[in-house]
Amino acid sequence: MKPFIVVADGFDKNLFEDLKNTTEFEVHPSSKITQDELKEMLPKINGLVIRSSTTITKEYLDLAPNLKYVIRAGAGTDNIDKASCQEVGVKVSNTPGANNNSAAEHAVALMMTVLRKTAWAHKTMSNGGWDKSKFTGNELANKKVGILGFGQIGQIVAKRIGGFDPEVQFFDPFQEGSDLSYVSKCDDLKKLFSESDIITIHTPLMDATRGIVNKELLSLMKPNAILINAARGGIVNEEDLFETLKEGKIRGAGFDVFATEPLEENSKLRTLENLVMTPHLGASTEEAQFRVGEMAVHQLKEFFINENLLNEVRV
Repeated sequence: MKPFIVVADGFDKNLFEDLKNTTEFEVHPSSKITQDELKEMLPKINGLVIRSSTTITKEYLDLAPNLKYVIRAGAGTDNIDKASCQEVGVKVSNTPGANNNSAAEHAVALMMTVLRKTAWAHKTMSNGGWDKSKFTGNELANKKVGILGFGQIGQIVAKRIGGFDPEVQFFDPFQEGSDLSYVSKCDDLKKLFSESDIITIHTPLMDATRGIVNKELLSLMKPNAILINAARGGIVNEEDLFETLKEGKIRGAGFDVFATEPLEENSKLRTLENLVMTPHLGASTEEAQFRVGEMAVHQLKEFFINENLLNEVRV
């Protein structure tokens, strides 16, 4: 019997056609399904490709006795209960690196949006206004930028903003330094927050980083500083963020990720006038979608046809 493959959260159209045309597979004809549809199909699924919209819980695994392989089309796997997967013998992979440039560029876009107040200016223009005097912003040039997490995405951010002649410091216990002349390592997280004009977060969500950006760190930021998070929700304590922004203790923030996604309709964060929000768009470029899809298709073929497991992620 052919492995039954389901793609749950969307896929590049041409790559999905390639997957469906793989004679060794039976592929569900839609590349985007609802969670209710997914639950109905779980008992017969052998291979599952997800993005951020689907969370693989023990409940899902209990409904999927024939599931052998889950691919997270992206880097972060915090939406997969990897411990439960290991218990029942389900292999987990991601597509490392495919989203990196898109995520880094989105962080830079949020920086510029907050600094130059373009989102707010656009809103007033759409409502018929011309409030030029309200939207005096700040330059990125020559600013002190603090990067929390200096893995591949953090390093790309540092490269992308290099033309603005910044002074960049990073905090990351697992990175020793950088080849970029304007980048240095900071061993004190409090120092990073107190000295930077811009803080941008690029660390994964794990036990050690959950809620790491809290009231204490936020209180150390300069009054004119901004905070950017295009990494993972949960790294920043959102209650502390709300209070900090509501009281105007920092200039503003730009967030692409939230502790609960989709963000609740009645979330207090939606009421803030100094917070720019986007609905987890970091990897939402055509280029990134193609790269993650290409890797996922290759990994499915290697696993089910050649019995070769690529990019395994364990607890």
